[in-house]
Amino acid sequence: MQELVVVGGGFAGTWAALAAGRELLLNEAEARVTLVNRDPFITMRPRLYEPFTPEMRLELSPVLSALDISLRVAQVDGLDLAARTVNFGPGPHDSLRWDALVIAAGSVQRPLPVPGAAEHALDIDTFGGAERLAQHLQRVLARPKAEGALTFVVIGAGFTGIELATELRRHLRNYGRESLASEARIVLVEADAVPGPALGAGPRPLIEAALERCKVEVRLNTRVTAIDASGITLASGEHIPSLTVVITSGLQANPLGTQLPGERDESGRLVVDGFLRLPGQEHVFVAGDMAHARTDESHTALMSCQHAVPMGKMAGYNAARALLGLSQRTYQQPDYVTCLDLGDGGAVLTSGWDRQVVDSGAEIKTLKQTINTRWILPPSGGRESVLPAADLDAPWPPAA
Repeated sequence: MQELVVVGGGFAGTWAALAAGRELLLNEAEARVTLVNRDPFITMRPRLYEPFTPEMRLELSPVLSALDISLRVAQVDGLDLAARTVNFGPGPHDSLRWDALVIAAGSVQRPLPVPGAAEHALDIDTFGGAERLAQHLQRVLARPKAEGALTFVVIGAGFTGIELATELRRHLRNYGRESLASEARIVLVEADAVPGPALGAGPRPLIEAALERCKVEVRLNTRVTAIDASGITLASGEHIPSLTVVITSGLQANPLGTQLPGERDESGRLVVDGFLRLPGQEHVFVAGDMAHARTDESHTALMSCQHAVPMGKMAGYNAARALLGLSQRTYQQPDYVTCLDLGDGGAVLTSGWDRQVVDSGAEIKTLKQTINTRWILPPSGGRESVLPAADLDAPWPPAA
């Protein structure tokens, strides 16, 4: 039996497995799909800036089993293209053979090169990180009179940093008294001259107004030079006492990709062709945050679930079709929107790569919540609902 293996159980990997499984089922192929992931869950990563809840991750097995897809829970340590194996564990390798491979192991937070960051700062890059932040906040709020207890520092005013900073008072309301949430000092530190530098000028006035409304103290053109148990030190020499420092310093491709040949971009993503293939490898496809893929003639896919889902579908479809010797389709995704949560300031919706503001306010906040809690979820139910959802041409959003 031929083996199609997908590495990674995030948005790209899950949808790659589903699209591949659909294609093999429809063609009645003597082939099997196996999804390999380090745990048995898919994490709703776009939700991790919100107050923590266990519903931020879902079990993979129910949706995969609907299309007879196997789940292998294991840490991938090696990819051997010559031997066509995915390898697990230190020492003598346990391995899984493949005839077609989709690499969708996602991304990791870019390390902040500051002394003390690894030892004293938190992150919300993973489900575990979000859970640790929740536990930490509860401990800190239990002793609010300690120096720095009610000062909360977010380093990095990109997409995630803005969402976390504007939502932090809601976290504090959940874990402490309203009075503590109101009294808290929230500091957002950004090395650039503007908040959300990559988000463009369009939504910036709304972002700045929301930060002011949420009483977030924004420090621009500011670099952190050290982090310790008592707080942060800035390049100016100023020390801000804080027991809670959260880093949101952007993403880089999973280092697993360094084991593969090919060109990489500045984020470590592997440059792929129009079919999402690794150049020179007819049966190896890359998707999601590990792929530098063109969405059209002018733009490249971003590290977001908005691009990961259709890219994963296309990679899985093409991998299955390559296995069967059938024609493949090129990946294109010319439409792009942004929905940025602004906490008590609502949310802002933009359209196009130049991010022109479409709407903002409470209604867009509701839209953001709908996206995070409904639209991005994998399909539920049996084969009758999963099979059509895995079609490349299935409508999105699914609830529309």
